[in-house]
Amino acid sequence: MLPDTDELAEVLLDLAVPHQDIGELIASRRTLTADSGAMRLLAECTGELVRDIGKIIEYGDGLQLIERVAEAPPALRRFFAAYAFVAALPHTRAYHRALGIPADVSRRTLADLGRNMVVHRRRHGRAGVQSPQWLTLHFRGELYQLGRLQFQRATLWTGAAATLARAGFDGAAGTPCLDIHIPEFLGPLTPAACDRSVALAREFFALHHPEEPYRAAMCHSWLLDPQLKRYLSADSNIVRFQERFRIARRGGEPADTEPVQFVFGDPELAVAGLPRRTSLERAVGDHLRAGGHWYMGHGWFPL
Repeated sequence: MLPDTDELAEVLLDLAVPHQDIGELIASRRTLTADSGAMRLLAECTGELVRDIGKIIEYGDGLQLIERVAEAPPALRRFFAAYAFVAALPHTRAYHRALGIPADVSRRTLADLGRNMVVHRRRHGRAGVQSPQWLTLHFRGELYQLGRLQFQRATLWTGAAATLARAGFDGAAGTPCLDIHIPEFLGPLTPAACDRSVALAREFFALHHPEEPYRAAMCHSWLLDPQLKRYLSADSNIVRFQERFRIARRGGEPADTEPVQFVFGDPELAVAGLPRRTSLERAVGDHLRAGGHWYMGHGWFPL
């Protein structure tokens, strides 16, 4: 199920795993393969991950990787999800090839494992996988990186359908939609880059998933909180990104840790000490220090 030591290093490089983490993953491989119980758990996780690969899984269904990682021996838990993704990789690549997905799209999509490990080290100071459940989308063929943005094959759930209806979207629960995500470490969120990504997505999904007619793209993110317009200039990339969407009025519970996590790297940072180096840092921190809250925005636009 797992490549040998030499091949494992090459596979990890292909998945953009940081060079400084590769040695630890290779060393821990010996501990993993010597533990029959851990190898049995790995086989179960890999099987669950790739079962019905390509099928859109409803939230809460399918492999709950975080829970399964907790069953691994303590010495292996930081890396167990990474091994599961490596073991699943041949299945994912075969699925991509069967759909005719270009190799560069496959490679850039699956390289999100490396990005995720960078986030883990930035936050915790050591190697690990920050959001294992998130990455199951990539390795199951539910999400693709196309230029600056990532696009997830999804269907509207009941709550989202009701929320987006307030923004003018005429779609019932179960309607196919592309869910947009904004990956870190890919430079500015410029209008030109977003235009290119949306154009790539229209072509990509029509070609590789013609059975799924995507009429709209949606996004659920703190970046769509209309309050940001009070702090950022009209020509800022974030404001111009917002203006792509028909945005529902904000509601629900505050999501203050979301911008703190994505702007400053750690959701647990004390608000009083947040840096003020950029206009976005000042917006996020000053708003919180003044007693305000940030909310998830919900928006859509037609495809």
